Amino acid sequence: MRKVVLTLKEQQKYDVIKKLVETEGNKKRAANKLKLTPRQINRLIVGYKQFGKEFFIHGNRGRKPANSLSDDLKNQIEDLYNTKYFDCTYTQFTEFLADRENIYLSIAEVGQILRQRYILSPRTHKATRKRIKKQLLAQKKQATSKKEVAKIQANIVATEDAHPRQPRCIYFGEEVQMDASIHLWFGNEKTALHAAIDDATGQILAAYFDNQETLNGYYNIYYQILTKYGIPYLFKTDKRTVFEYNKKGTTLDEDNTFTQFAYASTQLGTAISTSSTPEFKPRIERLFGTLQTRLVSELRLAGITTIEEANEFLPTFLDKYNSKFALCIDNTKSVFEKQPSLQKINLTLAVLSRRTIDTGHSICFKKKFYRPVNCVNTPIYFGKGTKCMVIEAFDKSLYVTIEDSIFALEEIPEVQSYSESFDKVLPKESKKIYIPKMTHPWKRQSFEKFAEKQLAKIQKELENVS
Repeated sequence: MRKVVLTLKEQQKYDVIKKLVETEGNKKRAANKLKLTPRQINRLIVGYKQFGKEFFIHGNRGRKPANSLSDDLKNQIEDLYNTKYFDCTYTQFTEFLADRENIYLSIAEVGQILRQRYILSPRTHKATRKRIKKQLLAQKKQATSKKEVAKIQANIVATEDAHPRQPRCIYFGEEVQMDASIHLWFGNEKTALHAAIDDATGQILAAYFDNQETLNGYYNIYYQILTKYGIPYLFKTDKRTVFEYNKKGTTLDEDNTFTQFAYASTQLGTAISTSSTPEFKPRIERLFGTLQTRLVSELRLAGITTIEEANEFLPTFLDKYNSKFALCIDNTKSVFEKQPSLQKINLTLAVLSRRTIDTGHSICFKKKFYRPVNCVNTPIYFGKGTKCMVIEAFDKSLYVTIEDSIFALEEIPEVQSYSESFDKVLPKESKKIYIPKMTHPWKRQSFEKFAEKQLAKIQKELENVS
């Protein structure tokens, strides 16, 4: 005789009907207990008398639902994730299935298929990872073949650290968190992704790739914010660049990143707050965790291999990301100040370097020689040893401040472009060169005073730490 196994609910029905038939009990009391009608009770009594315990087994047990997904489709989804979309979250993978593979499923369905095969999302919760790992370890003990053990071991993943929650700011532009993440974003070499995110809305305001975490990267971030939104109220950054104010083995001002970026921010009216703890700016830390899964797969599928291609791709990705995940800016009051002119931005986001006039009345900058010229392109000569400061504007144009005056810099070529004795060259019309007024932000004396204050502040902090 075949053993009949009932579920808890089926067993309850069986016990009540069996007792009702054997004791000739009250049908209404049985109907109330099982929450059924007297007609249903009569049907169960007839079924019990004819078929016994087997009658209480649900008719759909063991049958495959008509609307269930086929095994072939499940295998196809597993194969696509393992071979093509292995670094995507369940949500992003579901979007790619609809956009690229014409497979339309819900996130829950895709997640259930992959979890049943012990394929976890990069963003799986810590509790889920622990539960799945426990199941996998139990299966690993029962595995009989080396191949099966290896497959189970490959699915055991490490747990993920979480960032503490922090309430958002009220206004758009009130707090902008900024940082850089060095990661294998594309290709075979690691690069640094500089990014800035608004704390109130979660809007990625700007992003820029560079070889390392550099002043140039942060200037490009600041430039994108200034030209698109305006001047933010506050930047939150890490404290790494404060302690690297004076780098060992170098005396160049352009290496002292914090001082020049802070001075530019001060001139434009943006405050800077720094801390060495990641919890100080959790929004940008969490953003990089998300981008290291979403952006990496997007760049790989787009065939990006160079920094130039990646920077061209970023605006499209940011628009797509912000439209999906960021809060609506229209419903949040903006405290961004009016956008400054491009000319002011160009002169403010500049790199300064101290130099000395040599015996040839020229200045050496980045292995090239330059001479000061006035607005009508006439060379101006200064004596050997004259102190000056070279200003490299954001658009890479060069200026120099000497004795409370500003001049443009003209490169001195190694070889003349033409011969006065043998070449006939038509006279060129002298074009007036734009030279900013001395009231522009990069006045030498004001910058040096600011640098001294920063240095004193850093030395005081070091004394307190020691």
